[in-house]
Amino acid sequence: MAAPGENLKINGERLWESLMDMAKIGPGIAGGNNRQTLTDEDGEGRALFQKWSLDAGCTMGLDQMGNMFAQRDGTDPDALPVYVGSHLDTQPTGGKYDGVLGVLGGLELLRTMNDLGIKTKHPIVVTNWTNEEGTRYAPAMLSSGVFAGMHTQEWAYEREDAEGKTFGDELKRIGWRGDEDVGARKMHAFFELHIEQGPILETEGKTIGVVTHGQGLSWTEVTITGKDSHTGSTPMPMRRDAGLGLAHVLELVNQIAMSHAPHAVGAAGHIDVYPNSRNVIPGKVVFTVDFRSPDLAVIQDMEARLREGAQAICDEMGLGVSFEKTGGFDPVTFDETCVTAVRNAAERLGYSHRDLISGAGHDACWINRMAPTAMVMCPCVDGLSHNEAEEISQEWATAGTDVLLHAVLETAEIVE
Repeated sequence: MAAPGENLKINGERLWESLMDMAKIGPGIAGGNNRQTLTDEDGEGRALFQKWSLDAGCTMGLDQMGNMFAQRDGTDPDALPVYVGSHLDTQPTGGKYDGVLGVLGGLELLRTMNDLGIKTKHPIVVTNWTNEEGTRYAPAMLSSGVFAGMHTQEWAYEREDAEGKTFGDELKRIGWRGDEDVGARKMHAFFELHIEQGPILETEGKTIGVVTHGQGLSWTEVTITGKDSHTGSTPMPMRRDAGLGLAHVLELVNQIAMSHAPHAVGAAGHIDVYPNSRNVIPGKVVFTVDFRSPDLAVIQDMEARLREGAQAICDEMGLGVSFEKTGGFDPVTFDETCVTAVRNAAERLGYSHRDLISGAGHDACWINRMAPTAMVMCPCVDGLSHNEAEEISQEWATAGTDVLLHAVLETAEIVE
């Protein structure tokens, strides 16, 4: 496969203008975006992406999960397409770049090819995956998960939001339910550009993250039961304080994750305390422990140590405890050839780079099961994401898209 010339770069100003135009749809209250999946705002963002894609000479495919596929044809009608993309939906208080950069970076790649008259053997397809965030409809990466065979379409259609509205009904309501069978498309390769959502690249002064792995994830819901009693009149030795049990288990969670540093992480993100009254000793707490690592054996070790350690803590304190695994997925190792294409592109373009393990889930993690896959990351300020204050620079966005362009063109094979 011939490598693109080092002077081949995208139009950074045009990319940035597209990002800012998309950010006008579903504006947040503090400078970011609220364009949750299958809302009217999501539909408006989709329509703008479709218009831009058609203006660039693409055809637009749409499957029954609402996944969008903007295709630029190649010279070989039998060659499988090289796919790029991410998602346009956001968190309720999301930023302007999470996911969106990957979709619009892919569009800019096609626009640059048009400007320079570049042809490829393989078609190139820019994808907008539906409901990556999983905020309105759990779980995250829902539609790429259906595409990869991780969920059934029927099950996905039955997911309900907080108001009881189903995914299937809302997809039809906003007019973005296509006819194409989900997962019927075959891919030569898939590349996803994304902001890091962490502080490593910025802290180390690196412009490009070459993503080699995606962390696996384990969610365990822990319930600790004690006895509700009056905080003022219950003697200290006679208390069965579920809140105190929580505190000890949280310390254990931190110790377990630290023992597998630097790549493992762990914390309790969702905590409910009952009865949650200022003068009642908690009789029950329910919380979810989130462990992540790129090594499946490490995840399994952390799960086992949580159960064993929390049981011992609660037994000693006279508390009851139960465990339920509520979610998770195995670690991902991205395709060596695709990863090398990303790394070579960064080196060819002269961008500083380092290998990264993605700490967050991405559509690429599911698509990796279907086709050779890799990810490109650029820094974000203070590592902040899923926040309206999420910020990147035009230079970072341009560099990430330049690398995406080179990796994709090398894989799609430029025709002289």
